[in-house]
Amino acid sequence: MNCPFDAAYRPLFEALVFAIHDCGFEARCALEAEDSGELRMRKIKRIIRECEYGIHDISHVQLNAKDGLPRFNVPLELGLFLGAQEYGAGSQKQKRSLILDAEPDRYHRFCSDIAGQDIRAHGGEPAGAIAAVRAMLSTALDGNARLPGAATICSRFTRFRADLPRICRQLHVKVAELQFMELRSFVMEWLAEHPLPFEKRPV
Repeated sequence: MNCPFDAAYRPLFEALVFAIHDCGFEARCALEAEDSGELRMRKIKRIIRECEYGIHDISHVQLNAKDGLPRFNVPLELGLFLGAQEYGAGSQKQKRSLILDAEPDRYHRFCSDIAGQDIRAHGGEPAGAIAAVRAMLSTALDGNARLPGAATICSRFTRFRADLPRICRQLHVKVAELQFMELRSFVMEWLAEHPLPFEKRPV
């Protein structure tokens, strides 16, 4: 996952994590390890090297109101992922990527070179992000997937979000305080307690 980490993006972030896991995959991102001894860029490159699929959300690439400058972390990481796919050897060439944006064709105004990539608009809504992720993973698996449908994942995500405050209260932590690894763990535990009526076969 290559996406914003700010509070405004949090609903989409949680939806992405949930959808990835409900499809039988494991969500990973730069927030998974707080190691002061590992340079951030080195950590990002390591995660990219280890992941076959990449989900990149460029929807928050916009000018900062304070200084008028854009934040380009997401496009930078997208470039690293595409570079690994293009120039890497062996399994690196098998990488698949999904690029998300808020509006169709908005990227033409600031990053037109990615035209031709699989770019999907989510409209700023968790349901749109979930549908795009499910479609990408199903297509990438060449029809051999047994994945829940987007509507089912959305419904299950809504139930998870409703249960999350109770889960957090039991552990004396606020939802807003959850770190990525804690959120991912809660998602995995919830999914284990609420299995689908069929066996998922993502690979």
